[in-house]
Amino acid sequence: MYRLALLSFHGCPVARLGEKDTGGMNVYVMQLAKEFGRRGHQVDVFTRYHDPLDPQIVELGEGARVVHLKAGPYDTTKQDLYQFIPEFLTALDSFRSEQGIDYDLIHSHYWLSGSIGMALSEDWDVPHVATFHTLAKTKLRARAGEQESEVRTNIERTVMQRADGLVVSTEMEKDDLVKLYQASRCRIKVVPAGVDLELFYPRGKDDAKQKLGIQENRVILYVGRIEPLKGIDILLKAVALLEDPADTRLVIVGGSLEDDLELERLKGLSETLGIQEKVTFTGSVPQGILPDFYSAADVFVLPSYYESFGLVALEAMACGTPVVVSRVGGLKTFIKQGETGYLIPWRCPEPFAQRLDILMANPDLKESMGKAARAQALEMSWSGVADRLLDFYSDLLAESWVSVAGA
Repeated sequence: MYRLALLSFHGCPVARLGEKDTGGMNVYVMQLAKEFGRRGHQVDVFTRYHDPLDPQIVELGEGARVVHLKAGPYDTTKQDLYQFIPEFLTALDSFRSEQGIDYDLIHSHYWLSGSIGMALSEDWDVPHVATFHTLAKTKLRARAGEQESEVRTNIERTVMQRADGLVVSTEMEKDDLVKLYQASRCRIKVVPAGVDLELFYPRGKDDAKQKLGIQENRVILYVGRIEPLKGIDILLKAVALLEDPADTRLVIVGGSLEDDLELERLKGLSETLGIQEKVTFTGSVPQGILPDFYSAADVFVLPSYYESFGLVALEAMACGTPVVVSRVGGLKTFIKQGETGYLIPWRCPEPFAQRLDILMANPDLKESMGKAARAQALEMSWSGVADRLLDFYSDLLAESWVSVAGA
């Protein structure tokens, strides 16, 4: 049995998905913690307080819990969090001492957590595994106008040099670590992300639409964070280009309905395009309701400029919904072109509109793609992900023990 410390400094696994700075990484960390706990390991996920009403400890299931630690004001933006890492480190070590816990391995998620993981690995003398989920250099390459600090880039490189192991979701991400950051290829493990098959499965389309109050016959869906990198403006323009837009509803799930500049920009664009009456912005929703949205949809669209994996597309597939997505990152690894959906190589609305027209005009094609999408998702459970990671942990711990014995 291992005691594992998972670090998710900026992203709380139990925060509502789709809000600012919450997304696939939060799901990833939560699902891994649960799976590790089910196998008899003891798992603590350390994150910062985001809300004064959060309890310090939230139980995720057998053997797994989230531990909230104070580090900066509750409303601190992700861009300003780096300065509060020392406070987080102090709080974490105090918690560990008070609990009398020694951890066998640290797994950090994102560059901020990677910085913390480096320090703890040295202090505790235990292996450190790092997963970045997104990379500064890859984001800058993906879309003009993206901005990332030199501090982030330098820390990502340092973490890659000093971590005992690096976990990525795809071979392309592995190549990016090697080519862009000169990471050691032999220390990188490729483990694709998974999907919660107990939660994400097909519901009846009519029942799902009725539950969500959707009246239109045809439904197009986007789920995720509301930010320029996601290309939601491409989707809005694609809907405006549909050959037959009648009886169609575009549902955009994610973001905050208050004080969100990008959301306001997208609402303004929908008005400019004359489709505002066809678009619903729901804001973020509880994860338990997402299967209803996926099941109500005829097609799920993700027009991102960059996705390290694209977990929401896999969730849609698990619910039997075909997908139309950008041909980027991890999306290329689990979506089969023309079989489970369509991969669009251009970041412009016309090809998205074309594929949407084809799918919604051909019920048999849509049904066959949905079945194939579901079949593909069934092969990608979180249980398998956890098993592969635990094998990787075991190898690193064995190397660590051999190193200690030979010292």
